Amino acid sequence: MTAMDITYKFVNYGERFDPVPGTIVLDVGMKTVPGVIDHHHPDAETECTASLIIKYPHLVLDHIRPSTTGASAAELPPLTFITHRLPDFDALASIFLVLKLLETGRVDPAMEKVAAYAKMVDSAALPNSLDLAATPYAVLRALFSGSNKGEDEINRRRAEEGGRFMRFLYSRAAEGQDIVENQRLFVGIDRYERAVHKVEGDYSSYLADLDRGRILRLRIPAVHGRSGVDVDGLVVSNPRSFLLKEWARRDREHPPDGLGFGFLMTKFGEDRFILGVDPDRRIHLKGLGARLNRKEMEKRTAAGRPAGPPWYEGDNAFFDYRIIDSPRDGTSLTTADVLETVLAFGDGRIIEPR
Repeated sequence: MTAMDITYKFVNYGERFDPVPGTIVLDVGMKTVPGVIDHHHPDAETECTASLIIKYPHLVLDHIRPSTTGASAAELPPLTFITHRLPDFDALASIFLVLKLLETGRVDPAMEKVAAYAKMVDSAALPNSLDLAATPYAVLRALFSGSNKGEDEINRRRAEEGGRFMRFLYSRAAEGQDIVENQRLFVGIDRYERAVHKVEGDYSSYLADLDRGRILRLRIPAVHGRSGVDVDGLVVSNPRSFLLKEWARRDREHPPDGLGFGFLMTKFGEDRFILGVDPDRRIHLKGLGARLNRKEMEKRTAAGRPAGPPWYEGDNAFFDYRIIDSPRDGTSLTTADVLETVLAFGDGRIIEPR
């Protein structure tokens, strides 16, 4: 890929941006227009950012190339890429696809394969039957895990590592190889083989998280119809496993119903929670975010803390209320507060032991 003069900026999740010449905003911005490509807003299509780029390449080309028609990638002006802090698979794939699009001026089949895989990953739709150690998503997570650097350095390294990894996936896809699940994909590349082994070892960390966690029984609304679906849920604080969500959904041994954990509540640090449901269970959390926002306002008012950004409810076509994330400035709610709200929403109970 031709070298370009690029500056990266990493911002908080949910930041809003308007188009700026020479700048591409990806996976944040809260709109889908030339120069700002995001899928987290209520009007977004059922696409991730990477698949939006492939579906609508003019969102990139009309913004960057109008005054440089016919120019080579090396002749493009300096560019600034803005994405969210701790960039994930979709953000990193989007950066790569924009660069490839600017280099070639067109979408090719290998780019389509990378974007389709990013969409599968970002929607948490990787089939539970897949061997995680053979999946690019899990290998990239392994490459990122365990860093004790400051966040600025982590962001920079993720951008660099992610760029190399996406180029690797693209080249393998261009060769006709399967990139969804391929036991041979990473053979012979030391850094990737080490990451594969790290994925395999992460299951032990999941079992340790399970021992520290709490198991719930919940009745969660179905996507279609008024009846609910009974699911087992898992609550874990500061997980040691970097693939907790994936192991939990694949677990057929430890959930009482033997179907995997359909609901997961994870606490990170002191003031961030992520709640989500397995898309395969065809359930949603619509209404839970509103309950959490009401309780959030009560706690902030009582503490004299000003109102801030709300809990993110996944209120768009892509996530369809399957994920909830706490406010960007940190929640005032405790684990007990959030758990109480979840149990009330799901008419649930804690299953002992654990």
